[in-house]
Amino acid sequence: MTAPAQPPATPDLLYSQDEEDLRSAVRALLADRADAPTVIAATESDTPYDPQLWVSLAGGIGAAGLLVPEKLGGQGASHREAAVVLEELGRSVAPAPYLTSSVVATETLLALGAEDGPAAALLGELASDARTAVLAVPFATPPAGADAALTSRDGTVRGVADAAAADVLLVPTAEGLYAVEASDPGVAVSPLVPLDLTRPLAAVTLTGAAGTLLADADTSATAVRRGLLAGAGLLASEQLGIAEWCLTETVRYTRERHQFNRPVGSFQSLKHRMAQLWLEVVSARAAARNAADALATHSPDAPLAVAVAQAYCSGVAVHAAEECVQLHGGIGMTWEHPAHLYLKRAKADSIAYGTAGSHRQAVAELAELPAP
Repeated sequence: MTAPAQPPATPDLLYSQDEEDLRSAVRALLADRADAPTVIAATESDTPYDPQLWVSLAGGIGAAGLLVPEKLGGQGASHREAAVVLEELGRSVAPAPYLTSSVVATETLLALGAEDGPAAALLGELASDARTAVLAVPFATPPAGADAALTSRDGTVRGVADAAAADVLLVPTAEGLYAVEASDPGVAVSPLVPLDLTRPLAAVTLTGAAGTLLADADTSATAVRRGLLAGAGLLASEQLGIAEWCLTETVRYTRERHQFNRPVGSFQSLKHRMAQLWLEVVSARAAARNAADALATHSPDAPLAVAVAQAYCSGVAVHAAEECVQLHGGIGMTWEHPAHLYLKRAKADSIAYGTAGSHRQAVAELAELPAP
């Protein structure tokens, strides 16, 4: 007799008390070390990252090791907690290599399944904030494009996010995944001029660089896809944080700004626009939390949840940032106001790890698959 099929688990979209406590700690740190004037000043300097901020976030709070098991030196948490950190980083657009190092590179290494050896040792170093790493693929690479992102130890990869600040490059090749020291004489990192100055891009040129082979081709291909999937899924939480800040700041400003002896937010047309934006943000929160929960529980529906989240949250973040700039009037167009930082981050995020269009295509393809 065949046992009845078990109904799929209901995703948990709510925040636990531990997640709220983590949010409070991260928000307080960013309010102190990454307020708007500080971030704007950082974008005008040659070193946009504040090393002390990263030490406090990654090591002090322990955010860098959230995805790493305790036996490897991490916190043994999950993608849900990492998503909360990214929400707060989105709310402050703080320059920090969290998404690229503590999520994508870390998830790629975890997917190798090594409990000892160089991969496990590198995971411990990433979790303790002793080092940072990036996956040497273009920032625009979607999870489905992992195979096309293969490179070699003799070539150039353009558009690698946070490569200029990384200690280690994870280089996927046809032979397997290599860990290459950024300080190797065969590595040249050339900064590019990005739209989003809070997340630097670079061209990475390898000329016979030495490296440590971490896994064979088949294992590394699966690991890179998993790393990009986690990156795309948790990027939705960063986009949610961007949209939430833009909505909150716009509502606050339109309450305080007066025209014709009344708050501009009291005008019916602006009420409708902000109400519509609120509905979009609420829906984006549900999509982003669903993706984080699916990744945390290793759900077989994780690729679909991630594709849905990216297909929706990407547009919401851009729309919220555009409304923020416009409804702030003339002040929203100035360099001194942080609205432009959120618009640039939202626009840059909209093509990171795949465009909304590529994720909609993925939804269409995944929805046609037979139920497991």
